[in-house]
Amino acid sequence: MATLGDWLHPQSDGIYIPAADIWIDPSQPRPRAFVTHGHADHARGGHGEVWATPETLAIMAARYGPQTGHPVGYGATVTMAGVDIGFVPAGHVLGSAQIVLDHAGERIVVSGDYKRRPDPTCEPFRPVRCDVFVTEATFGLPVFRHPETSDEIDKLLAALRAEPERCVLVGAYALGKAQRVIAELRAMGFDDPIYIHGALQKLCDLYAEHGVDLGELRPATGVARKELQGRIILCPPGALNDRWSRRLPDPVTAMASGWMRIRQRARQRNVELPLILSDHADWDELTRTLREIAPREVWVTHGREDALVHWCAQHQIRARALELSGYEDEDD
Repeated sequence: MATLGDWLHPQSDGIYIPAADIWIDPSQPRPRAFVTHGHADHARGGHGEVWATPETLAIMAARYGPQTGHPVGYGATVTMAGVDIGFVPAGHVLGSAQIVLDHAGERIVVSGDYKRRPDPTCEPFRPVRCDVFVTEATFGLPVFRHPETSDEIDKLLAALRAEPERCVLVGAYALGKAQRVIAELRAMGFDDPIYIHGALQKLCDLYAEHGVDLGELRPATGVARKELQGRIILCPPGALNDRWSRRLPDPVTAMASGWMRIRQRARQRNVELPLILSDHADWDELTRTLREIAPREVWVTHGREDALVHWCAQHQIRARALELSGYEDEDD
């Protein structure tokens, strides 16, 4: 008797579909790869051919050089050896997609990374009912319940107003988080120039080229100390406490990440202003998504797998952890 989803083979280094001879988010170079989004733990260089959204292919080209790419827009489907493969929005970062697989009378959805919160920089997550839902569980513990985005941006603006002789230096990952912080500030009516570390420039330009309005951005390097007083500056997390930041006017050190829920992580990075702003679903969003999609089975790729598998068992949903390697959660 056939097992549900037995035509899809999870491996330690990705998900393989033998019928079509394709891989999803492989961590090693493969002849044919379907990629959910542009973060480096899902999008690797060196594949023979890549199928992804146009935005993800542009991100991969910016990071790895030109790709032998096949753009697949949201709602479009390609067919390979009897497997129909579609892309729908995942709401994670620009161009992020869930991959919808239809074969042998079954539907399997591979979510990649996703979130359910509104985000002005990317298309919102679209739930797709399926037989098997392959999900992440980065924040798959009940302790992780993200606050409202507007409350975190209010905290950032309040810190800026409270000490105008200082600047606020926000650590944010270069792909997705930095652009989201900027766009959320703009949505709250903050129109001042925002200064950015040089490592963020390329991807901010790419977002703007794809229609995401980030307002006026200026390079922070080489600017007089006095000019940066009362300003918001964004940098990669690694630059928060290095030599580059020491020339800034007494910065209020902030970090935008879902991991700022954990005080020890904030202390480890010497963060004065933790901003709990995540591009992954929290516990309530993960479980709400499973209720909404109502899959027969749930497969968990990475994160806090055990708690989500246990929740599924309590709600009469078959579930298992795939134990894939190479997926990291530090991009949040």
